[in-house]
Amino acid sequence: MRKVYYQYDPKTRVYRRVYPTFGQRLRSYFFRLLGVFVLAGVFYFAYWYINSSPSVADMADDNAKLQSQYRILSRKVDDAMLVLHDIEERDDNLYRVLLEADPVQDKNRQAGYSGTNRYAELLDMPYSELVVSTSQKVDMLERRLYMQTRSFNELVELSREQENKLACIPAIQPVSNKDLKRTASGYGYRSDPIYHVTRFHAGMDFACDTGTPVYATGNGTVIFAARQSGFGNFIEIDHGYGYVTRYAHLSKILVSKGQKVVRGEEIALVGSTGKSTGPHLHYEVQVNRQNVNPINYYFKDLDVQQYEEMISLAENHGKVFD
Repeated sequence: MRKVYYQYDPKTRVYRRVYPTFGQRLRSYFFRLLGVFVLAGVFYFAYWYINSSPSVADMADDNAKLQSQYRILSRKVDDAMLVLHDIEERDDNLYRVLLEADPVQDKNRQAGYSGTNRYAELLDMPYSELVVSTSQKVDMLERRLYMQTRSFNELVELSREQENKLACIPAIQPVSNKDLKRTASGYGYRSDPIYHVTRFHAGMDFACDTGTPVYATGNGTVIFAARQSGFGNFIEIDHGYGYVTRYAHLSKILVSKGQKVVRGEEIALVGSTGKSTGPHLHYEVQVNRQNVNPINYYFKDLDVQQYEEMISLAENHGKVFD
């Protein structure tokens, strides 16, 4: 019901009814309408907030799920660490041992991120201790995987170098001698056939007919191919890695100085040039310019039984030809 206003007239001592002007009515309608809109807006936003915001129970459930996921992730990272540790052990104790390489130092594998607070932004998260711990494990796993990748890359290069080294190391007999019947004399002190005194024999002698092919026992470069006093026609091959082989008393030289040769390549023919009492090949192996027993460098030719038989022939029944 609309309100009615009266005003007292002191002259007539009578209350007269007051009627609002048009402007007053308009202002009254405007403020009423504005109040309706404000009230409607308040109700609308209250309804939206209640229905769109997650409840406390929903938020607690989400946090519990997140915590569970972090724990699962942490366990998976621990399992991955165990697998990686096994790979690292094989790397250090097998692959690097076979390739004669030093193991990767633990301080390089375990290096962290000291001096920086990488996890400060995570400290305000729910369950921050679990989150930070898991993040640290993931970072450590990433670091160790990176180091292991570098180690494997290094091993690949070492294996390639080792393959080349194995191709260069003397590994076969310098003449065809499958039945070992050409074994004449071995490495060590022997009686000189010309001067009849005991002297050190720095190589092995193989009794062969003149013209028997002589083969390079490993890949290398010919560094001498000419006649030399005492040795007659003489070849010297540098195989790298400290290895040198020498071939003496040849009837013919088939290579020249500076020439590259490969294992099994024919380089000369057996003869009896120089200080020699009959056709044979005198063969030497040097490591870092020190003579070593050539019998230990036939591993691609001889099995265990043949190796033992050759030792017996060379040491007990050998005859020196030079």
